[in-house]
Parts: sequence; C-alpha cells; structure tokens
Amino acid sequence: MIRNYFTTAWRNILKNKGYSAINIIGLGTGMAVALLIGLWVNKEYSFDKYLPGYQDVYSVKLNITTGGEIRTIDGVSLPLEETLKKDIPEIKYVAESDWGNMHSLIVNDKKIAQYGIMAGPDYLKIFQYPLVQGNASTVLQDPYSIVLTQSVAKALFGNADPMNKTVRFDTRHDLKVTGIIKDVPTNSSIWFGYLVSFKYREIDELWVKQARTEWTNNSFLVYASLQPNADRAQLAGKIKDIVSKNNEEMRNSKTQVILHPMKDWRLYSDFENGKATGGYIDYVKMFSIIGMLVLLIACVNFMNLSTARSEKRAREVGVRKAIGSGRSQLIFQFIIESLLITFLGALLSIGILQLALPGFNTLTNSDIHIPWNSPFAWTIMAGFVIFTGLLAGSRPAFYLSSFRPAKVLKGAVKAGRSATLPRKVLVTLQFTCSVALIISTIIVYRQIQYTKSRPMGYNANRLLITEMSDDLNRNYGALKNELLQSGIVENMSGASCPINGIYAHTAIHEWPGKSAGEEKINAGAIGITDSYFNTVGMTLLSGRNFDNKWSVDSASVIINESAVNRMHLTEPLNQTINWNDHRNVKIIGVVKDAVMESPFMPVAPVVFTHGRDFNQLMYRLSANKDTHDALAKLTLVFNKYNPGYPYSYQFADNAYASKFNLEVLVGKLAGIFAVLAILISCLGLFGLAAYMAEQRKKEIGIRKVLGASVSRVWLLLSKEFLLLVVISCLIASPIALYFLNGWLLKYHYRITIGPGVFIAAGMMAIIITILTISFQAIKAAIANPVKSLRTE
Repeated sequence: MIRNYFTTAWRNILKNKGYSAINIIGLGTGMAVALLIGLWVNKEYSFDKYLPGYQDVYSVKLNITTGGEIRTIDGVSLPLEETLKKDIPEIKYVAESDWGNMHSLIVNDKKIAQYGIMAGPDYLKIFQYPLVQGNASTVLQDPYSIVLTQSVAKALFGNADPMNKTVRFDTRHDLKVTGIIKDVPTNSSIWFGYLVSFKYREIDELWVKQARTEWTNNSFLVYASLQPNADRAQLAGKIKDIVSKNNEEMRNSKTQVILHPMKDWRLYSDFENGKATGGYIDYVKMFSIIGMLVLLIACVNFMNLSTARSEKRAREVGVRKAIGSGRSQLIFQFIIESLLITFLGALLSIGILQLALPGFNTLTNSDIHIPWNSPFAWTIMAGFVIFTGLLAGSRPAFYLSSFRPAKVLKGAVKAGRSATLPRKVLVTLQFTCSVALIISTIIVYRQIQYTKSRPMGYNANRLLITEMSDDLNRNYGALKNELLQSGIVENMSGASCPINGIYAHTAIHEWPGKSAGEEKINAGAIGITDSYFNTVGMTLLSGRNFDNKWSVDSASVIINESAVNRMHLTEPLNQTINWNDHRNVKIIGVVKDAVMESPFMPVAPVVFTHGRDFNQLMYRLSANKDTHDALAKLTLVFNKYNPGYPYSYQFADNAYASKFNLEVLVGKLAGIFAVLAILISCLGLFGLAAYMAEQRKKEIGIRKVLGASVSRVWLLLSKEFLLLVVISCLIASPIALYFLNGWLLKYHYRITIGPGVFIAAGMMAIIITILTISFQAIKAAIANPVKSLRTE
C-alpha cells in the first residue's frame, strides 16, 4: 500500500515536470538558506561550551558610575583577585591574566611572532583546555614556564618532543616548556598560541608587581570558577561592594563587582546600566527569523501552486472517492507527494549548501561544515525535511481531499473567491517578507556609508602601525633617525595605543568650574611622543605641542575638544586639572576630535600625555615612495633593530575599515538573503502566472478575436499580481520601519529613515514582479487564438 502511494506520487511529479521543478528548486533554495543559517546559529551558540565545567566559569567585571551613567569595564585590580581567592568560599578557583599580546618565540634558527596570554597558576583549572602533556595544577607555577599549543609546538620543534625544552621569549629570557595543549578551537571566546606564567610578568615589569596593592589599577582580567553548589544570587550580593569597601576613590564612583557567566560571553557582551542587555545575540535572532521567513516563502510557493492547480486534480480526487478512497487516504497520498518533493528539495539544498559554505565561511570568518558523520545531525535533518514537507503539503492535502465526488465528476469545481483568497493572502505574505528584507538591506547599507563618510579627524593615508617590542623601545631613536634620513617615511611617533583604539581610561577628578557634587569624568589616556600629531595628521586647534624634551612637559597634557566641552572650559589653556591619581597637570593644548574608538558613537574625552615607553609605533610612508618597495626596505631596517621579531604592520585605513566589519557582514548577508527571498517568491509567481495563462487561454483567444491588443492582454494577466505586490509594500513598510528604527537606536551617529527608501524598495519589487510575469503574459498574448479556440 505504501509503495503505491510513493509510485503515484512519483508519477505525478514526472507528469508535471515544470511545476515540480519550480517546487523543488524553491523548496531546495529555501531549505538551503534555513540550513545554512541553522549551522551558523548552532556555531554561535556552541561558543565555549566544549570546555568541561563552563557553566561555573565567570569573568569578573566592574560597574562604575560616572556622569550618572553606569559603565561596565572588563579590567579589574589584582587586590580584588586576591580577596576573592582568600575570602569568598563559594569561589573554587581564581586566576588573573593580561589582555594578551604578540611576543617573539625563538628556538635555534626558528623565529615566530605569536599571540599569547600571561596567566595565573589556576588558569587551566578554570579553563579546562585538554592538555596533551603536563599537569594543569603545576604547568604555570614556575615563573619561567610556558605552555604551547600543538600547532605552535610543531612550528618551533617540529616532530621532536618539546617538553622541558627551552624557548627564547622576546630575545630576553629562556622559558621552559611545561605543557602542551590541543589547539584552541574557533568557537572559543579566548584564543592563544601559548600561555606564560603571570609571575613572569611581575618579575619582568615592576609596575605589575606594584599593582598587587593598587585597588585603582584596573589593568587586568580576572576569571573565577564557582563551587558546584554555590548560590549565585547570594554570591552576587556578597562580592558587590568588595572594591568600594577597600578604596575610597572607588567608593566615590559607586564601584560594584559583578560576575559575567562564560555561557554569555559570545552572545551577551553589550552592557547597559550595569547589566548584559544583548550583543551578538541580536544578530543571531535576526538571521534566525530571516531563515524561517525564507523557508516559509518557499513553502508558500508549494501551497499556492498545488491549490492553484486544484482543477487539474479534481477529477482524480472524484474518481478515487467514487471507488471507495476515504479522505484520510487522500490526505496521506498528497502528504506523501509533498514529502517526496521536499526530499528532492532537501537533496538539492545539500548540494547548494556544499557549494555555498566556502564563500559563507570566508564572509563570516567561520569554519562551518556539513556534519556528515553525525547521526544526531542527520536525525535533525530528517525531522527538518518531515516538518517542511508537512508544512508545505498540509493545505493542499486538506484542500484537495475536501472535494465532493458528485460535483467534481460533473466538472462543477471552479476556483472561486474561497479558493483564490487564501492564495492571494499567501502571495501577499511572501512579498511582504521580501520587500521588508529589501528595505532592511538598503537601510543597513546607507547606515554604513553614512558612518564611513564621517570625518575621522586624522589622516589614515599611507599611515602604518607596528606593535612595539622591548628592542624597538630601546632602539626607537636610532630607528626613527635611520628611517627619516633614508626618506622611506616622512614622520614617526610612538604611542601607548594605536590610532584606531584607546587602551587605557582614567578619571579627571577636578577641573576649573567643577560644580559641587559633579561626578568625575571618564577619559581616554594616551601617552605620545612630540611628533604624534604631525605623524597621524591630527589638528592642534590651540596652544602648543609637547616639547621634544620629556622633562619639560612631564606635568603637561593636551586634551581634545570633547574633554573641553565636557568640562565646560571657555579658556582651557594653562588651566590645571587633577588627573591620574590626583596629580596636578596643566593643559597646554587642545586638538580636534578624532574617531579613535567606535565610529558610530560620539568621540569620548581624551587626555594626551608626554610619554616615554610605548607599545605602538606609527609612521607615514613618504608620498614619493612606491608602497611595495618601501615595505621591502622597512623589513630590512626593522629586522636590524628588532631581530627577535619578524616585521609586521597594519595600515591605519584598513584598521579603521575593520570597525565596520560586523555591520558590513550584516548588510551583505541581509542582501544575499533578500535576493534569495525575491528569487523564491518570483519562482512561485512565475508558476502562478503560467497556470493562470493556461487556465484563461480560451478567454484570451476570444478577447484577441474581438480585437484586444497585446498590452490589454498583458494588463489583464498582470494587474492582479501587481495589486498584491503594492499591498505587500504597504504592509512591509511600517513593519520594517518599526524594527529598523529600533536597530538604529543603538548607534549615536545614525541616519534618519525617509520615505525614499520605501519608495525605492516598492519600485524595485514592482519592477521585479513585472519582469517575472511578463514572459508568461506576453507569451499568452501573442499566441494564435485559433489554437486555443478550436475543439479538441
């Protein structure tokens, strides 16, 4: 019996090859989109969950109140780490770490620059990365120990056993390899090529050792692992005021300690008023909805084409019922046919998915793949096919099986209002989704372009950034002189952060005109050399630059426009402010605001100091030098003064462009899915137009005999579809406006949505509709009426 159902279904598919192909292609494309987004969403939700005990791991953060606003920061102090370890029994392990950095690793003649982290002894007890060799309890105890990932170990030692061998670190110290870790997977919030004991940094850098007693030095990351039975709510109240109780300055800023669970690091990274409110999860939800909408559009195609062709199958239903078939058997027959088409669509979707994945992985910087060897994944896939088949085939099955045999065998079944109204509603739903996606794509693109056109406040052209090493710091003067004399670069400067970011923030406590009770100002803190502004192209609005002798301006600062405005200073020059541990410093200059952090947000107050030790080097290539030739010469010079590191650099304009990566990705994906949604909708529209032309061929023949022109026939067949698309545009516009306004609110620097966007999207949808249905309409209009009116 089951075999007969499948045989009949297969014959019906072959009998109607054109409509079957449209259904299979539409369903296959829709399922491919849904599967692709599903795999990506699964990857995002899988972040960090490969680690044993991830549910009990937290990062320690601070909520600081400034200007009436609660700001959440990742950096905390080392005394807080020690207090949590000693005084909070609910916490099982605590470990400090730096923010990670590039360092040189040398073994004999092999030299690589690798990103790594300096971490406390309990780091690998909290993050239980699989150790191939070594013991998690001891590998980071020795100050001169290093733990390598497998790929880094292979790069340095080849196939030899690296355990207990030494690695030259930054050309300064030998570190002993005490452990080997499996490579950190891509679905990890923390990535590194090696771990070094945090004790090494305390020995190597005096300020880090001094920070052990400084509650206001929030320069470190701290992680905690809780006891399995710990009460999270009770613990939150217990640790909240630890910092405020131990430091008056932090108490004045109402500083509170909070814990952020590891399971939320990837998706809930944005904080508002001290609480995690969203982040990447917003985009995961958005594309999940888009995936479901595209699949729904494909299923609507199947429903519409199946019900539209009901007259063709009405006699089949009548005959089956007349010879004894029950309605349940007919429903089952049509569901089997739907499932078979869906299965063929699923095979097509896997092929599309396999072809699309390399490009999608490149676009999203992922390594998603089809889980061919996962029984669980194929079980999900089977359920997905069944669900899609039932969703697509449910309405046709119940609609066709409801025909009464007495009527259909007399030819009394015609598609009246009750049959066509649901179809019109579904077509309208399809195009509403498609038009909303078109509008969204246009808005995202306009927002990106609007922000890209914002003045940066500095000149990124031919400006390069290189991360400093100890050797470069020591040889800075000689390096600068040689590069300037050679004419390769026209200017060079050192700084504590690159031009595209601010690494440190501090507070301005006192300033002239500060009112009683006014809170301190959070400001970026950047140490620079006297050539900084000339090098990066920032404009000095008033006052003077730093003297080339550090001692002259060691107690002087230069501030930006935002700092002046925030302090309401009418005459900022020579004013004294209390900044950075209450030191009195004099303002000697004001520079024009520059976009150093998010281009979507207002420029924050910044204080520039005359520094001496830097971690970033910025230099501009001479205008008359060929870029490739200049880079080749720079490599030789940098290797001379920085022998422990391979020469590396980043162009400032590329660094600035990277700030738009997420928005550009969203725009590209929205555009791709909008095109696919329109394509699937048009496939259905094409099929409906073909069916309508076939159904009304005698009517068209009569109209042509009576003198109707091609344009009149075209309008006859097109006006119904065009009306539905216009209605779709009217429905989609307010829906898209509501959601896009909410999306734009998170950007301070944003566009306003005008009527032009909706008109453009509507015109685009109408033009696409006309192009889709015109082929069938014109084909019907120019057909010979003699063939359609003759008696068979």
